[in-house]
Amino acid sequence: MSSIRTLAVVTAFPIFLGGCVSGANYAGKEAGFSTVSTTTRSVIAKDAVWVQNQEQAKALSARTKALLSREKVLDAETAVQIALLNNKGLQASYADLGDSAADAWQTTMLLNPTASVGLNGIGTPELEAFRTIEGALTANILALMTKKRDVALADTRFRQAQLNAAIETLSLAADARRAWITAVAADENVAGLQRAQAAADAASELAEKLGETGAMAKGPQAREHAFSAELAAETAKARLTARLAKEELTRRLGLWGSDMSYRLPNRLPSLPKTIAKRDRIEADALGNRIDLKAARLELAASAQSYGLTEATRYVTDLELMTGLEAERSREDGTKKVEFAGSAEIGFAIPIFDSGKARMRKAELAYMRAANRLAEKAVNVRSEARSAYEAYRSSLDIARHYRNNVVPLRTKVEEQSLLTYNGMITNTFELLTDTREKIDALVQSVNAKRDFWLAEANLAPAIYGGGSSSASETAAAGSGE
Repeated sequence: MSSIRTLAVVTAFPIFLGGCVSGANYAGKEAGFSTVSTTTRSVIAKDAVWVQNQEQAKALSARTKALLSREKVLDAETAVQIALLNNKGLQASYADLGDSAADAWQTTMLLNPTASVGLNGIGTPELEAFRTIEGALTANILALMTKKRDVALADTRFRQAQLNAAIETLSLAADARRAWITAVAADENVAGLQRAQAAADAASELAEKLGETGAMAKGPQAREHAFSAELAAETAKARLTARLAKEELTRRLGLWGSDMSYRLPNRLPSLPKTIAKRDRIEADALGNRIDLKAARLELAASAQSYGLTEATRYVTDLELMTGLEAERSREDGTKKVEFAGSAEIGFAIPIFDSGKARMRKAELAYMRAANRLAEKAVNVRSEARSAYEAYRSSLDIARHYRNNVVPLRTKVEEQSLLTYNGMITNTFELLTDTREKIDALVQSVNAKRDFWLAEANLAPAIYGGGSSSASETAAAGSGE
């Protein structure tokens, strides 16, 4: 009698052949980006675009050039829009959203079964008549048991990635606006120092001529020359600061080459006549801060992960192997086929690792997320209060310089000039008064810059996407 045994493989789970859980929500190239674009539009009234191909990149580049050419002088709103369209770092951050969508999409799919085929009796002539071909199909049951939780956790992570992408977008918008304010203020300082430099140079030249005629002693001449030289150094420093500030803005806008020839306004906008009322800024921040919503999702993800860890505490690896064995034999010219089913289950026995360590790590992860959420809520309220306090105080300070300090210093210089011409005061006193007036003008411009920086930090304090603390605002304003 000769016999050949064949194991014909079948599966006990029709779901393997029937498809997988729908992943349509995650399969699109721009999956989840509608949340980012809608948030950006509602918060700052600007467009956010995710570049996916070469055609989109070309269209976006053309739109950027159109914005640059349309505006002879680049204003703050146009600068923010260009940054959102043209900054490649922002486009790179959107890839994280795509990764999260792909991960969620992958989670909706069932794990592929593992197929194996074996041949017994090779190289043994005496067993050739009993040579056996065996096959097996192995599936991970644990993946089926935790499928729903896996998908829910991946969806939570996906929604968290959407919020993180929105935060990156708003953060770049706030940084671009602050860079524009700083660059324009630096140019305004340069213009003021240049006017003072022209007057100082004229005074120095006049002193030299008076010295040649003997009408001015060498001491007063030296003071005039020293003042002009020191002012030239201050002007040079201001020019350097202005160039560096513009380079910072250029980086935020993602510009290079011929696009760098854009022009900025000569001065910052005038101070507003009225102050914005934010009586409910804490409540607004708690209800709208995107990073706070992301922290809530992190807590939800930790809770879901905790449940998943508990479900797999004792069974860490469970597989099912199913099949059908068919044995064919030939005896006296008659063929016979006999069938026999087979099934095999394998799993790890938790003798040494009972899963308590994993449970403890899951509990700690949840506690960590809960405490960070509580801390975030406290910080959000404080940041909102600080942002509004900086806004109100900066406006008062800027108005004080504009309405009091600068007019008084101007009047002091005018009176000093009159007494100097009347030979009542000396050159040193006049130079001192002139220097103090110049300092007052510079401080006035810086105070106006600090106000607009504080105003730019109000939206990040309410919606997220940037630093809004008073100390950081002051440090940014002072250039420290």
